[in-house]
Amino acid sequence: MTVSVPRVKRGGEPAHAQIESWLADAIAAGRLSPGDRLPPERELASRAGVSRMTLRQALDSLERRGVVARQVGRGGGTLVAEPKLELAGLAALSDQLRAQGRAAGARVLSAEELPASAAAAAELALEPGAPVFELVRVRLADRAPVALEHTTLPADAFPGLLAQRLTGSLYELMRARYDDVPVRALERLEPVLASAEEAAALGIEPGEPLFRVERTGYGATGRPLEWSRDLFRGDRTRVVWESAIRAAP
Repeated sequence: MTVSVPRVKRGGEPAHAQIESWLADAIAAGRLSPGDRLPPERELASRAGVSRMTLRQALDSLERRGVVARQVGRGGGTLVAEPKLELAGLAALSDQLRAQGRAAGARVLSAEELPASAAAAAELALEPGAPVFELVRVRLADRAPVALEHTTLPADAFPGLLAQRLTGSLYELMRARYDDVPVRALERLEPVLASAEEAAALGIEPGEPLFRVERTGYGATGRPLEWSRDLFRGDRTRVVWESAIRAAP
């Protein structure tokens, strides 16, 4: 692949910022596509008229933004990354993926009825030991793993759920079969690092960044109907929200 790299202009914004902007614009405009491999650093730096250290500043910033990805070893280099999935909140993932033209799916790792733990009982307003459904699934976008989902549901609210097809949207299944379903959710998000087990499920390396989302979903009656602990791949997802800015009184 031939990449036409403009030389850095002197006297303007910092050289690394110019390179970063040019590469980001080339990717956004489709001149560089996901999976394209950039020329070696030495060659790119020479074309731009900068040192390799300056070039690496630009590439490091693009990597932090998820625009490019580095691979090490034989056949490694810098590649244009797949664009991140932009999610407005993290509930109803299947609905959001389809709205972005992605095929949504799930791989079920386990699905069973268990007595509620103390934590689950507290979140779902149940007596400790009450029957709950525990589901662990890998969520997929275009067949690629994007999240590891651990969901707890009160068994009395969703009778027969475990006998249903669980590889699609749980919310769609609930809406189709049950009267009281989650209509609002309280979500808490924090960054974590993937354990070896989590990394294996998501197809990443241990220690890579994840978003951990703890969500409690409530029905129209106000009853807690869902307690989820989800892990989203940091390299594949971005959370976007809009907030009203109120003037100080």
